[in-house]
Amino acid sequence: MTDIIRITTQSKERDFSMFLNIDEAFRIMEQLADVTLRRLLDNEVFELDPGLQDPTLITKRDLEFRARNEYFRAFFRLPKKEKLHEVADCSLWTPFSRCHTVGRMFASDSYICFASKEDGCCNVLIPLVEVASIEKMEDTSLLPNPIIISIKSKTAFQFIELKDRDTLVENLLLRLKKVKASNASLRRNLKSKETQNSHSTHADYELGNLGIVASQSNNGNENDSSSRHLLNAEALSSAFHPSGIDGLDFRMSREQIKESLWNDHFDEYGRTVCMFRTEKIRKLVAMGIPESLRGKLWLFFSDAATDLYTHPGYYENLVEVSLGMCCIATEEIERDLHRSLPEHPAFQSETGIAALRRVLTAYAHRNPKIGYCQSMNILASVLLLYAKEEEAFWLLVAVCERMLPDYFNHRVIGAQVDQSIFEELIKERLPELAEHMKDLSTLASVSLSWFLTLFLSIMPLESAVNVVDCFFFDGIKAIFQFGLAILEANAVELCNSKDDGHALMILSRFLDHVKNEESPLPLIGNQHAFFSDDIEPCPTTEIADLIRDSYEKFGDHSVEQIEHMRYKHRIRVLQSHEETTKQNVLRVVIPDVSIAPEDLEELYGLFKKEHLISCYWEWNSAVVIQRHNPSRPYAEQYRIDSLQFTNLYKLVSPWTCGEHTEVLAERTFRLLDENMDHLIEFKAFAGCLDIMYNGEMNEKIKLLYKLHIPPALTEKDRDSQSPLKNPLLSTSRPLVIGKSNGDTIDYQKQLKQMLKDLAKEKDAKAEKELPKMCQREFIQFCKTLYSMFHEDPEENELYQAIATVTTLLLQIGEVGQRSSSSGSDDFTEDFQTEASTSDQDVVFTDTVKTPKNAESLPITDGDWIVSFEHILASLLTEQSLVNFFEKSLDLKLKLENARVAQYTFKTNGTSQSSRGETEPLSVP
Repeated sequence: MTDIIRITTQSKERDFSMFLNIDEAFRIMEQLADVTLRRLLDNEVFELDPGLQDPTLITKRDLEFRARNEYFRAFFRLPKKEKLHEVADCSLWTPFSRCHTVGRMFASDSYICFASKEDGCCNVLIPLVEVASIEKMEDTSLLPNPIIISIKSKTAFQFIELKDRDTLVENLLLRLKKVKASNASLRRNLKSKETQNSHSTHADYELGNLGIVASQSNNGNENDSSSRHLLNAEALSSAFHPSGIDGLDFRMSREQIKESLWNDHFDEYGRTVCMFRTEKIRKLVAMGIPESLRGKLWLFFSDAATDLYTHPGYYENLVEVSLGMCCIATEEIERDLHRSLPEHPAFQSETGIAALRRVLTAYAHRNPKIGYCQSMNILASVLLLYAKEEEAFWLLVAVCERMLPDYFNHRVIGAQVDQSIFEELIKERLPELAEHMKDLSTLASVSLSWFLTLFLSIMPLESAVNVVDCFFFDGIKAIFQFGLAILEANAVELCNSKDDGHALMILSRFLDHVKNEESPLPLIGNQHAFFSDDIEPCPTTEIADLIRDSYEKFGDHSVEQIEHMRYKHRIRVLQSHEETTKQNVLRVVIPDVSIAPEDLEELYGLFKKEHLISCYWEWNSAVVIQRHNPSRPYAEQYRIDSLQFTNLYKLVSPWTCGEHTEVLAERTFRLLDENMDHLIEFKAFAGCLDIMYNGEMNEKIKLLYKLHIPPALTEKDRDSQSPLKNPLLSTSRPLVIGKSNGDTIDYQKQLKQMLKDLAKEKDAKAEKELPKMCQREFIQFCKTLYSMFHEDPEENELYQAIATVTTLLLQIGEVGQRSSSSGSDDFTEDFQTEASTSDQDVVFTDTVKTPKNAESLPITDGDWIVSFEHILASLLTEQSLVNFFEKSLDLKLKLENARVAQYTFKTNGTSQSSRGETEPLSVP
């Protein structure tokens, strides 16, 4: 049997086969699915490349370009704005191994990067702002096509075996010139501002060394500081230095040994952001970075150092603009400030609290899409312990926007995707545990806090910072492998656990007893730990041993593998969110309607599908996509415009009126669009259909009545000017109706009694009356009724009945008009006089024709009015009309047909022919 690709949807499976290259086809389909789902369902944070904006014009080249860019940015953890321009096979001289290392050069807008062919052997990141020169060397047999890239810290990188070297160097020099010009302009502007604000200075920051200096305040102008906020110029751990710790001398000696090892490493591999990143530095990181170097190495590993250097004064300006502003984010920040490492002395003082407030508020102002999310306070507080305030801000930017993409928004999609990946890794790497715990959702759910806070909230701080060290060097893979190491260390106990609660207790106790005997920090316990008195004390575990096991046993996953898994699991997570949204919408709507739950679910599917189809078919699809807002309440996330509503109305409404259907749909849309934003949500749509299918007759008539008065009916209504060509418009006739058996019915007496009853009920009625209907609106109402009866099995009888009722109502309106003109207050009395003086004897039958010389109705509204009560009472006098509006309607069959016809509607050109109608409907 040939290889197949199976695509599974919610309702069916489709198999594709006969591929020339099935792997390439699968990769393209996977990329398409990822782009489309994120475009449609995750547009809150997803920014689409310009080449992929129009789904009908996406090419294989566009997808490959996007995939290459995403892998490049993920591998080197670079900003989203970075675009890859060249990828060239080459070899790099590595002085520590005294040879050339084979690999690839990656050149983007602002970086030159190198990755060895052997994963993890050697990586280099060179920001163009750090480059001093790029030169071609003489081509020799030993050094073919070489170039030298010199950086400001007196270090040079030699690349050889570069194809098309001349073009590559030319392009690199152009981008280098552009970056230098941009950076020079920024610094000129900064100096100009410093001249105007003499109390603030910004020290030069040398990207090429470990001496990082952030924005500082001039001590000589302290009196002027009221207009500027003082920023911390040192890490909080330096200001709040521990004392009185048992064994502090021993711990400090261990710190000195680590510092010595790192200094030796810097001498050999470089001490700048451009250092050679090899397996040796990974081993040093796994041992724990010395306290004195931790913050600076975090800056280099995350490349936040480049952001700091290329944005002088940016953070200080953000602080000035954002502090004092009040919004939802700032309220949440204030609420969480005192929950951020409350056991640490730095955050028991106003100094630490104020710094944390500034960092979080500035970030919320910088990135309103994220704003502030819980767990950001934990991360920011730890960053402030080891980095200066401005450095901590840029570290937070690197974590939230590059290293943990899509983690920090109200749906935490990124964290849930990695949580789902972690569940798969448990099955793959810990099969015995997965076999015992059939439902891994418990372990996966507890891991969510691991990912969001990098273990900072569930382990003692002195141990958790070592995990953060590994995270800044290796990215999310460090968290995956550390999580697996924790489960593996507790596998036996977890397999013997009685239930989910017992399993969670085992993990909580274990994590609370992960110690770091070499840390000079005071012991700061975990406030979230779970304790149980009836269980023996848990043995301690050394963090260094746990990290070493994580690298040795589970450290073989590459960035490419993780990104591929994210493609697959993002689809599942987004679809799971959509299912949750659907269930919540149905839960809200079901109590308010009489539609069966399964039919309502089908109707929701059609409603959502109409939006999704329009995202592809409509010429303004970008605007349509923005209507889906995952941050809104569940019931308001999907909304449709008038064109989409008209399409759905034709598919599912029982009130089809031939050519008049679109007119009625437009009026229905205007009626439902109460806030006049030209969009309606599912709840309003379902409520309207519920009346049409399941409402009592008076509810249906009331809906029809509302559709023929403002705001549903407007002066510009495209059908409101057409005359109603029917014999019923001649009203100077008695109400004597011919029946098929020759008998006659005199409706005069019946109508007199009806009017008397209405007059009595008018004063006693507590409910607010509907506006009266004028003659023009009444004509449209009649036309709609006639259109609704077309092709009905009882069509002739219905026409005769509506002719009778309409004649009654026209006479009522004319009597009311004359009554208003004569100043009479007794509407019923005037009608009785009118009826008694009539001496004509014309009989209506279903075959009557209008004579050529018949008197036509004067179309002048004046004070001609009828009320909803008049219309309802008149319709109730005709059993055939009552039967029509009370007959049962099969919504299920209508939905089944609509599901099949929905796509046909588009492919037949409906959408394209209606493009001119996508403008918002006019509302009076």
